[in-house]
This record gives sequence, structure tokens and C-alpha cells, in this order.
Amino acid sequence: MRIFNVVGARPNFMKIAPIHRRMQNTHSALEPILVHTGQHYDERMSKFFFNDLQLPKPDVYLGVGSGSHAEQTAKIMVEFEKICQEQKPDLVLVVGDVNSTMACSIVASKLWIPVAHVEAGLRSFDRQMPEEINRLVTDALADHLFVTEKSGEENLLREGVHPDKIHFTGNVMIDSLIGFMEKARQMDTLSRFGLVEEEFVLVTLHRPSNVDDPQILPRLLNALQTIQERITVVFPIHPRARKNLESFGLMNQVDHLPNLKLVPPLGYLDFINLEMNCRFVITDSGGLQEETTYLGKPCLTVRENTERPITAELGTNEIVGTDTEKLITLTDKILNDQWKKGQIPPLWDGKASERIVQTLENLQE
Repeated sequence: MRIFNVVGARPNFMKIAPIHRRMQNTHSALEPILVHTGQHYDERMSKFFFNDLQLPKPDVYLGVGSGSHAEQTAKIMVEFEKICQEQKPDLVLVVGDVNSTMACSIVASKLWIPVAHVEAGLRSFDRQMPEEINRLVTDALADHLFVTEKSGEENLLREGVHPDKIHFTGNVMIDSLIGFMEKARQMDTLSRFGLVEEEFVLVTLHRPSNVDDPQILPRLLNALQTIQERITVVFPIHPRARKNLESFGLMNQVDHLPNLKLVPPLGYLDFINLEMNCRFVITDSGGLQEETTYLGKPCLTVRENTERPITAELGTNEIVGTDTEKLITLTDKILNDQWKKGQIPPLWDGKASERIVQTLENLQE
């Protein structure tokens, strides 16, 4: 069974790595081919992640680069259709919810190639998020849907997906986390950035709804200004966020905050090292909500919703929205050791990729 394992942007790399490795190491008849669409076009950062995650060089690189959602999706579809027609895969496996996920699913479906979607069924119920559209379209087309949490299964059943298509296999993000924690622990990240374990908060902000809004971004910066008076704030800054800090005239404020450290985007191992050693996390990322839940680190999500509700129901996450007063109040709660303990959700045990590959192997029987 020739399988195209598709990646496009950084969040995909952590999800595909354990699956691709498992397919390569298994003695089955699976033939994995790694296809990188090039949606994430920062070559340096892509290399960082591929090296950190021990992913081989992609077998196919489409190099689509940047553009509007429509341009990028169209470019991916045109190029992906060519390689599907040339190499005739038996299955296309997509992960997550980026443009590459949806684009490759549409192409495969129109060529009558079965589609498997890893991380299926997650819903924020916010169609202003491009990722929500990608999730809905991909799940409507997929033949095999691998879910990470109970809500994913419930959403798919409510949408009319046949139960036989749904497989509760756990979370491949956690497979990567467990697999690389020891290596990440050995990194010299803290000393390089002059940090002390448990004495800093890790911040990531990249969503357009936060960093592109000239009213919300200054408010979030004001909250970070207050928080850095109590604890060091480490902010690996997304290029889009840096550009907007400059264009909104906020860099002067940043420069006068002694305990706010803006650092460049980091590789996977450096980032996991910071996540493991921080006091808590402030983020608008989906993956960090999951990783902090596994690590038992408090997480404040600067969004009005989450497609990963298990992280708030069972885990250490809380949805804050852009209410900066609430953000500061909850920071005080964490620093006063009054945070919920949380627990690890079912099947977040490092074996999701095994279950996925086993399910795919069973298709051949």
C-alpha cells in the first residue's frame, strides 16, 4: 500500500513524524512517501523541525510558498494532482487543519484515492477561523477518521459520519512529545536565554485575530507588561507578530519592558525544553493546549473558543479570550499555586501512531 504522508506547515511535522517512522520501521507492506507541500516556506525553520524530529528529507517537495488562502490552496491542488497522477498512491494521509490538509484531501477525493485524516472531528464552531473550514471539508471527504479525544467522535457522529469510519486512536502530538522529552531535556536552552527553571512564563501568539488587530494586540501587550513585573516573560515571536508590533508602533513599549524577552522562532527541541521548564504558558496555539495538559503545566488560552475541549475539561487549560483583566487575575492564581491539577486524557500514551498504522495495515487484510 503506497501512502502519501502529507505535511505542509510546522504543526504538521510533529504529527506526521511518529506515523511516518512507524510505517518505515514496520515489516508490513506499507510504503510511506513523505510529501511536503512547502506551505510553511521558511526553509531554515523547516530544516530545524525535520532535524529535531528525525524526519527524513521529503520524498516530494512541492514548494508552493505563501499567498492568500485561495492562492495557496489552489497552488497545492495543482501540484499535488500532478504527483498523484504520476505516482498513483493507494491512500493519502493528512494531519491537522492547515490549507495543505484540505487541499490534498480534495484532490485525492476527486481522483478516487482514499483519504485518512489524523486529528479528525475537532471543532471550535467558529467559521471565522480558516482552520475550522479546513477541518469540516477534510472530514466530510475522509474515508478513515482518526480522533484524539471524545469530542471528535461526538462531532463526527452528529455530522452524519458512519461509525465504521471513525477510529479513536489517541494523540500523535503526544507521541512526539513523549519520544523527544529526554532529548529536549538535555538542551542548553535555559542557559542560552539566561532563564531559571519555573521562573518564567512562555508566551506564543500567532493567530490573525490576535496579532493583526490594532486594538487587541496593544491590549495583550499591556497585559504582558503587567505580568512581566511579577515573572519573566519569554516570547518566541512569530514573524507576523513582530511585523505588527512594529507597524502598530509598539516596539518602543516592548524595548522598555526589562523582563519581557523576545526571542526568535525556535526549533522543536528548544521549544519543548522551555515548555517543560516554564511556570505556565500563555498561548493561542492548539497544540500547546495539548502538550501543556500532558506536561501538567497551567495554560491560559487567549482565544474565545477551543477545538480541543478535553484540555479544559480534564487538563490544565483555561479559555481566557482576550479579556486582559482575566488573564492577569489567572496569572496571579497560578503564581499563588491555586491552579487545577488536571489529568492526562485517555490514550494520550505515546502509542497513537501504532494504533493508526495497525488500522491501516488491517485495511489490506
